[in-house]
Amino acid sequence: MLQISGLHVAYGQSEVLHGLDVAVAPGEIVAIMGRNGMGKTTLMKSLMGIVPTKSGSVRMDGTEVSGLRSWERVAHGLAYVPQGRMIFSTMTVEENIETGLVASGDKAVSDDIYELFPVLLEMKKRRGGNLSGGQQQQLAIARALATKPKVLLLDEPTEGIQPSIIREMARTLKRIRDERALSIVVSEQVLSFALDVADRVLVIENGEIIRDDARAGINEAEIAKHLSI
Repeated sequence: MLQISGLHVAYGQSEVLHGLDVAVAPGEIVAIMGRNGMGKTTLMKSLMGIVPTKSGSVRMDGTEVSGLRSWERVAHGLAYVPQGRMIFSTMTVEENIETGLVASGDKAVSDDIYELFPVLLEMKKRRGGNLSGGQQQQLAIARALATKPKVLLLDEPTEGIQPSIIREMARTLKRIRDERALSIVVSEQVLSFALDVADRVLVIENGEIIRDDARAGINEAEIAKHLSI
C-alpha cells in the first residue's frame, strides 16, 4: 500500500534521511520509533510533500506520488495527523472535521466518525481550542479520516496525553484499521503504545532504519536502548 524506496531528504546541504526503504502492507500498522532529531518527523513531512524529497520514490497503492503536491497526495489516499495536532482552534469540532470533506467530496461528516469518537459528537459545536489535549488528538484523527484515506500517518500522537487516553487511542487505531481496512504509520517514542498498536516496529537512528521487527519477535530491551537519551 505504501512503498518507500531509496528516500533521501535534506534541509539545504544537510541530509537528514539517507536512503530509507520501507514497505507497508494493506491493513498493516507500522510504528517508527527513535529519539528526537533522528528523522521521524522529517520522514512524515516528506511523505506528505511538506518537505521536498532530494531523491527516491514514494508509491501509494502502486502510484508514484513523490512529485505531487500535498493536497494531491491527500486525493490519492494519504492522510496526515501532524505533531502537535494543528487543529483549527477558533473553529468548532464539526467545522474542523468538515475541512477533511473537501478531499472526499462528502457533504456531511459521517456517523461512523462520531461513533469512533463519541466525545466529539457531544462537543461538536464547541470550539476546538477549548478541548483537552486528548480530545484535540481525537479531533485531528477524525479530520484525517474524513478524507477517506488508504494510509494514515500519525506523528507523535501520544505527545502530552495522559496514559489512560493513550491506551484508548491504541484500541481506537486498531479498530479504525479493522473497520476501514487502511494502513497506519505512526512515529512514536512511547514503547508501550507502539507495542500495543503496531504489527511491526522500525527504529530510525541518524536518518537510517536500523531495526525492523515483527511485533511477535520484538526484544523490548533492544528497542528501548535506542530510545533512551
